[in-house]
Amino acid sequence: MLLLVLGLILFLGAHLVPTLRGYRDGLLKQLGENGYKGLFSLVSLLGLVLIIWGFAHRDYVPIWSPPGFMKHITFLLMLPVFILLAAAYIPSNIHTLAKHPMLLAIKLWAFAHLLVNGDLAGILLFGSFLAYAVVDRISVKRRAALGPLGTRQGGIGGDIAAVVIGLAVYAFMLLYGHQWLIGIPLLSSVAIAS
Repeated sequence: MLLLVLGLILFLGAHLVPTLRGYRDGLLKQLGENGYKGLFSLVSLLGLVLIIWGFAHRDYVPIWSPPGFMKHITFLLMLPVFILLAAAYIPSNIHTLAKHPMLLAIKLWAFAHLLVNGDLAGILLFGSFLAYAVVDRISVKRRAALGPLGTRQGGIGGDIAAVVIGLAVYAFMLLYGHQWLIGIPLLSSVAIAS
């Protein structure tokens, strides 16, 4: 559990630095842009490795027992997550309407996973990411941060691309990816819950 918590502190802490303008500007001045980006990447990567390792090797401490039907709700909520992730990098109407599709995707992903993870580590992991996404969205609005696409606008072609890519990644994760990355097969877990 300690590695998971340390990983969350490093990863989310690094991602919250841009919300602290004075601190971020001081680091940029001290380290330069490349140094800042390098340190950000290194701390983020270390945090991510610790999160994955800590979560995979956690002690299972049950807090609540999610009902089986929650898996179906999670599958439904995950569908727009992958479309929003694609739209975060594709100029489209979806991107324009969502304003910050990456943060919306993180909020939906975290909430969906909180529905099916009733153990302490799951609540810590997904609750932390949900809280981070809420705080960062408030900060982004205050800072008028534009995200990776800046002010680029897109149309129906971008919408189609985001939906097709999002659906393809969703299908991959549903059929193979979740088991490959996380070690939990999704479709057999639904059959068991039904």
